Amino acid sequence: MGYQEYDHDIEKEPTLPTQYVQDDGAVPGESFEYGNSAYAKLQRLAGKLKIEQRGIERVPENERDDNSLLNVGTMWLSANMVVSSFAIGLLGKSLFYLGFVDAILVVIFFNLIGIIPVCYFSTFGPRFGLRQMVLSRFWFGWWGVKLIAVFNVLACIGWSSVNSIVGAQLLHAVNNDVPGYAGIIVIAVCTFFVTLFGYKVVHAYEFWSWIPTFIIFMIILGVFAHSGDFVNIPMGVGTSELGSVLSFGSVIYGFATGWTSYAADYTVYQPVNQGRTKVFFSVWVGLIIPLLFTEMLGVAIMSATSLNNGDNIYQTGYDASGTGGLLAAVLFPPAGSSHSGLGGFGKFCLVILALSIIANNCPNIYSVALTMQVLGRWTQRVPRFLWTAIGTAVYIAIAIPGYSHFESVLENFMNFIGYWLAIYEGIAFSDHFFYKRGMDGYNPEHYDQPRKLPPGIAAIAAFCFGVAGMVTGMSQVWFVGPIALHAGEAPYGGDVGFELGFAFSFTAYTVLRYFERKYFGR
Repeated sequence: MGYQEYDHDIEKEPTLPTQYVQDDGAVPGESFEYGNSAYAKLQRLAGKLKIEQRGIERVPENERDDNSLLNVGTMWLSANMVVSSFAIGLLGKSLFYLGFVDAILVVIFFNLIGIIPVCYFSTFGPRFGLRQMVLSRFWFGWWGVKLIAVFNVLACIGWSSVNSIVGAQLLHAVNNDVPGYAGIIVIAVCTFFVTLFGYKVVHAYEFWSWIPTFIIFMIILGVFAHSGDFVNIPMGVGTSELGSVLSFGSVIYGFATGWTSYAADYTVYQPVNQGRTKVFFSVWVGLIIPLLFTEMLGVAIMSATSLNNGDNIYQTGYDASGTGGLLAAVLFPPAGSSHSGLGGFGKFCLVILALSIIANNCPNIYSVALTMQVLGRWTQRVPRFLWTAIGTAVYIAIAIPGYSHFESVLENFMNFIGYWLAIYEGIAFSDHFFYKRGMDGYNPEHYDQPRKLPPGIAAIAAFCFGVAGMVTGMSQVWFVGPIALHAGEAPYGGDVGFELGFAFSFTAYTVLRYFERKYFGR
């Protein structure tokens, strides 16, 4: 590959004072340190500290040296073998009043649907060496992707806030003298130091961090099974059951598919000849095992809150401190309860679970920095690691005041994530299969050339159609769409927002993109 210097056309406006790129658009690692600008000086400092310097620039093929499929799978195994996933399972009973078997079936079915886009888009990383939000330019265009980036920033920050609240609840359950804000800060600072150093350190951390968490969850399973407090809550029937299944399914789907907008970020250093099927199934295994295990465990333990019509240590613990209080009731119940628990060791287990949030937040905080760089030329001139610090500060500021409103925030936020990502997926899949017709339809060297990317009009219009579908099918405390009303029992009906959002956006884009291409020729 040869090198060429950017000229001053908008298509090739320089992102660095002096930047040399390969003629396929890839940016060599050493180029980040060229010049005497503040950017170059910061990048030289980063290089000395072994901090990843690359942001959204395309990775050259000779730098894609991470050929470990275990890295691909364990990335998602650790990120989901966490207490946040467990907390999702609790919502089946606490918010949607489902029985045991029906809640388990919802967990299985909607997870299987939700993870497919994450697995599929992960295969784009090795092929193109581009991050997920940069890839989105090929569907939404140079300008349209900025709207998607805003949603993704909200998702990254929101997930991190919600997850930190869960971890802080656990620390508070171990020691009531530890205030919520202290737990949030501990988790956030630890996450920051992992993500600061970038791709390799994030993968190294996620490679191992699932192991202690998995052991703790197995201990919790064993202690709870030994207590004999599991209750097989019967399955409901009728329209109210239908509505509850659809609404809980929407939350499950939202959590599982929430990684879609980050997917390719964690495979860009895989070699270009890495098998797509291998990458797909590495991600699939890494996602499905922890999601099913932790959420099913949550469903099972939450069943114990129905003992004595709710007059029991589990319901008391849950009311007092949410997820942390419920787990505390399993591991170190108060004196006089039917089982002894694990005492001090149980508290140690809860601390480990609280720290598991770090693994869950790493993808959010690493990817929020990359997403910020998509928003504009000036944001790309800010090094990735600075955006990591800014993102961390913002979600701490959100999580601390939100600490006491966890459950309602979690449910509403999960639905929001599922909604917008379903619309995103509808547009991306339509373009990929009908217009790009697979991987050969992309010209990756055009990723930073606005006039060679789609105009984005069809994508934004289709996004609006998707929002219209979402609104008619959503079921929230503050609004119930007309179609949702018929999908369950009044007044809340059943949530079909993500299904309609996907269908509307997919159909609208398939039609509109035809006319866009015909008129603009790109």
